[in-house]
Amino acid sequence: MKTSAGLLVFRIRDRQLEVFIAHMGGPIWARKDKRAWSIPKGEIDPGEKPLDAAMREFREETGMEPPHSDLIKIGEFEQSKRKRIIIWAAEGELDPSKLVSITFELEWPPNSGKRIEVPEVDYGDWCDVPTASERVIKGQVRCSKH
Repeated sequence: MKTSAGLLVFRIRDRQLEVFIAHMGGPIWARKDKRAWSIPKGEIDPGEKPLDAAMREFREETGMEPPHSDLIKIGEFEQSKRKRIIIWAAEGELDPSKLVSITFELEWPPNSGKRIEVPEVDYGDWCDVPTASERVIKGQVRCSKH
């Protein structure tokens, strides 16, 4: 089973808890909203500490520095039968318009032999917890409710 680590940034706005989530990039997710978002996260490299991976992945997927606040370990969750995720939370303020993600190569259309470069994340947004729970991929719903 592969293990990923991520950082869920939160804030209190008008006495309501909001979380920052990212819309997955590429043509597969382009026209989807429900179940097409994720907590910024990624696989832990060999020998890398999970928290270091969470911070690295946050930087790679958003192009922003993680907030400098106390970290709260939310826990470990089974995202799917093949993947576990370890999530921390940090209070902070982010500007979604400043998001710049790293890219990856994808064969598109499938089996065409053509390769395109797409961002891992194409945009981010603040939303309340019920909205986040509807937007994030199914395996992360428990993470967004903590």
